[in-house]
Amino acid sequence: MKKNLSACTTVLVGKNATIDGSTMAARNDDTFGPLTPQRFVTYPAYHNQPNQVKAYLNKCVVDRPADGYRYQGTPNVNYKTEGVFDESGFNEKNVGMSATESTYSNERVLAFDPLVEDTGINEDLIVAATLPFINSAREGVQYLGQLIKKYGSAEGNGVIFSDKNDVWYMEIITGHHWVAQRIPDDCYAVTGNRIAIQEVDFNDPDNFMWDDTIREFVAEHHLNPDRDGWNFRHIFGTATVFDQHYNTPRQWYGHKVLSPDVEMDPLDFDLPFIMKADHKITLEDVEEVLSSHYQNTPYDPLGHGTDEEKHMFRPISLNRTQNSHILQVRPDLPEAASTIMWMSFGIPTFTPYVPFFGNAADVDASYKNTPKELNMNLKSAYWMYRALSMIVESHHAEFLQADLDYLKDARQYFYKWIDETAPLAEGMDNNEASDVLSEKTHEMVAEMAKRTKELMSQLIMHGLELSKLTFIMDKNL
Repeated sequence: MKKNLSACTTVLVGKNATIDGSTMAARNDDTFGPLTPQRFVTYPAYHNQPNQVKAYLNKCVVDRPADGYRYQGTPNVNYKTEGVFDESGFNEKNVGMSATESTYSNERVLAFDPLVEDTGINEDLIVAATLPFINSAREGVQYLGQLIKKYGSAEGNGVIFSDKNDVWYMEIITGHHWVAQRIPDDCYAVTGNRIAIQEVDFNDPDNFMWDDTIREFVAEHHLNPDRDGWNFRHIFGTATVFDQHYNTPRQWYGHKVLSPDVEMDPLDFDLPFIMKADHKITLEDVEEVLSSHYQNTPYDPLGHGTDEEKHMFRPISLNRTQNSHILQVRPDLPEAASTIMWMSFGIPTFTPYVPFFGNAADVDASYKNTPKELNMNLKSAYWMYRALSMIVESHHAEFLQADLDYLKDARQYFYKWIDETAPLAEGMDNNEASDVLSEKTHEMVAEMAKRTKELMSQLIMHGLELSKLTFIMDKNL
């Protein structure tokens, strides 16, 4: 199988841990290279049409039911060579899915249940094989678990499912074995490319799910290194120098943002997956984690540490973050307008999280029509926001404040826009609400394109004044 795995960061928040009672399931989609163009689409519902979905990166072909719900995705433009990778979205039943957080198992467990690389399910098709057919977050875990049992898994993957009540994190870590944990309502969770789930309580099926042979598998092959307990991370995970420089620091910084009073070590292999914050978590808090590069620490690549410190740890936000998304389900909005995917198509450090209602089926052309290469007319949202990212980073110190002001103003505009738009869907079912929400979303996208291009023009003109190729003749010569 062609190796084209994402290297991502995940933040999950239960409904009683947020400021507004919403659930939030968020992830950065980081690809192998800095330019992997993506687009945002809505796949229509279908009925009485049994069909299959195939992977482009291996030989997996999954049979799909005769009926499927409408759902969103953010696929790669060059799907034939890079895979489809639908990544994230809501379906018409207000269930969210984000897939995947690439994870890696140790050689002890893989020796006895290797990955099914040639024909198993991979990230390429995992959303298309699952999201159109589930009615709740819990059902998502169960449905995907049955697919893994039938087809096997081609890679290690962390998969997120969410709805208005639950956030579940499912880790598929060998060819056929997996565990899933429900994030407690009053807690949040952070992880980045390491197996995250720790102690598993097999007497608590309300908060844990697992494949039906995993305990026997571990016992038969003597895989549990602990004298007491059943720690999923210890049994199946890795603890290497690579983890300490690529993975654990991101988990450390996420906790640093969300639990600033708790001292932790970025090199600690046993950093907690789930914690309680000392405050109600906001959308901005989650954005801060996913858009961060270790600000206010010596490890910031854009900061003032030594050259060694600035290159010690892999940042959370990268130039190869193709999209960063927050799947939010808000109980205070009408049911048909309660799901919102906040999505940043540029480098999230520099670009806004734009809100898209889960039931706005008509996607704006600037998002669904992404060319393979940059066109300077900037009609593509993907390329517009990536161009903005490059411009801001090119003169970071000089352009930072203007960019921060732009992002703050955008958030204010978005909050007001949702407050005015969502009530229009009151009393409507999802299909009825789609036209109204879609029309308003087109207006919002146009407004953001106008604001973004104005900022880019101002920064480019300012940048021309900063050129080092300048000379002023001394008037006394």
